[in-house]
Amino acid sequence: MNYRYGSHTVFKIQYHFVFVTKYRYRVLTGDVGLKARELIRQTWQAFEIEILKGVVSKDHIHLLVSAPPNMAPSEIMRRVKGRSSSKLFESFPDLKKRYWGRHFWARGYFCVTSGELTEEMIKSYLEHHFEPKVEDNFRVEE
Repeated sequence: MNYRYGSHTVFKIQYHFVFVTKYRYRVLTGDVGLKARELIRQTWQAFEIEILKGVVSKDHIHLLVSAPPNMAPSEIMRRVKGRSSSKLFESFPDLKKRYWGRHFWARGYFCVTSGELTEEMIKSYLEHHFEPKVEDNFRVEE
């Protein structure tokens, strides 16, 4: 298993993120797309987030990442979208004409967790750990 280790933790937390450009403008091509990829790599490397797989499309980005347990998905996205947005405007001043409000990314994002253990596998393990009592979903071992 590809577990990661912290000072007091062992974890494997994976997220699939999708986030889009504001108004779905197709601006993530050529140098802008390459710069966006570079900025995302730099930002997430600083927070020990590993990119397992990713695609920069013309108007959105798909990423499968492994993140430490001390970072919430909302915090991950806040950091990467905020930093990359300002740096892209610095590097490509023409983008300011199209994005007059200084917002490069759309407000929301898609996030789903990924891993080997399914909900059914966890439930099955917990069911066989004790003698089953139908009326209780959270038990104390006797």
